Amino acid sequence: MQSLLNPEYKNWLIELKSKIRSTQIKAALAVNSSLIGFYWELGKSISEMENVWGNKLIAQVSKDLKHEFPDIKGVSRSNLFYCKKFYEFYSSKIVQQVVGQIDSNENITVQQSIGLLELPEIEGVFNLQKLLTNIPWGHHIIIFTKANNIDMAIFYLNQTLENNWSRAILEIQISSDLYKRQGKSINNFSNTLPKPLSDLANQTLKDPYIFDFLSLDVKYRELDIERQLIEHITKFLLELGKGFAFIGNQYHLQIADNDYYLDLLFYHIKLRCYVVIELKNTKFIPEFTGKLNFYLSAVDSMIKDKSDNPSIGILLCKDKNNIEAEFALRDMNKPMGISELRLVENLPDNLKSSLPTIQELEDELKKLED
Repeated sequence: MQSLLNPEYKNWLIELKSKIRSTQIKAALAVNSSLIGFYWELGKSISEMENVWGNKLIAQVSKDLKHEFPDIKGVSRSNLFYCKKFYEFYSSKIVQQVVGQIDSNENITVQQSIGLLELPEIEGVFNLQKLLTNIPWGHHIIIFTKANNIDMAIFYLNQTLENNWSRAILEIQISSDLYKRQGKSINNFSNTLPKPLSDLANQTLKDPYIFDFLSLDVKYRELDIERQLIEHITKFLLELGKGFAFIGNQYHLQIADNDYYLDLLFYHIKLRCYVVIELKNTKFIPEFTGKLNFYLSAVDSMIKDKSDNPSIGILLCKDKNNIEAEFALRDMNKPMGISELRLVENLPDNLKSSLPTIQELEDELKKLED
């Protein structure tokens, strides 16, 4: 490794300082895309030069840049480390993916050093460079430090942009492992809904649904779950996902002089359909789908407008066997999905403090509305 005191380091530092001045980073701090682009270039330069000057480079360059630019917060030791990790996370994994897509017989060389404007399009991502520059830096740090792979990172980048998540909400979704749960329910949408509605409906559902904000004793009933879900409707809607509008609980339907009550009724704005949610505090049994199919027929006949898409049912059970659930849905003519619900029963006091309170969650949701 070369010494950080030699002329080469000094020349590199001069070039770095010149780049900061030329891009007017003070003004760029207010423009997210410029800031992210600058952090990418900064991380790229540090990553390349660290191979020459060793792991003490970040501390030294942070000290030198702070002396030269005392008003800039983005040159702290920790932030320079994140810039390096930001560049290395996406560039190395993108190179690996591109290499994997190249036929071994083709004589193509992939450069390890990638500029932000040179990022290739990846399957499922319209424009990765545009996606990266539209996410705030604080969100980026959470994502690239917690994501295990490029697909997981892109999932949370897209979700953050689409749902306008705050950092607190993003951390909640990552800690609940949304990436692995989204679109994983057992359902019959491909047989009961036309494309692309079936694909959209499938991505709307999760498995399992995690309701760790409920306070329930060991001996609780389905009505206890329903009552607390309504009491904490903001957190419930957050777990359901974007697009759900609450209509009512124990929604009354009168059919042939008999009274029926839907556990929870929603309207999904993006799917343009009613969604019936039935809660079962037991293991799944096939008979549940028959009753939900009946409810969906009633909603389609009595509530659904001509302009609405077919109503969808979600059956939330304490446990299920996937094969049994698939058989139960095979010949049902109404679109429905089956997922497990996860609750935290009798949570110890020392763990309760680590979970966000309902007030904290509602405060975050208010920020999104402002």
